[in-house]
Amino acid sequence: MALASSSAAFAATDFDTLDVDGNGAISQAEASVDASLMSQFTELDTDQNGELSKAEFSKA
Repeated sequence: MALASSSAAFAATDFDTLDVDGNGAISQAEASVDASLMSQFTELDTDQNGELSKAEFSKA
């Protein structure tokens, strides 16, 4: 159930809104404005590059 709640919260937060610098990825600094996203950042960052791609973000 928590996953569904998290997904709904992420859906409300648009990828492009979080990608402040427009580089096509969400850094930890950019994600820090969303506590729910930050709590899952490491898990979502499957390639462990310190950023979330649109594909990684969409799995939230």
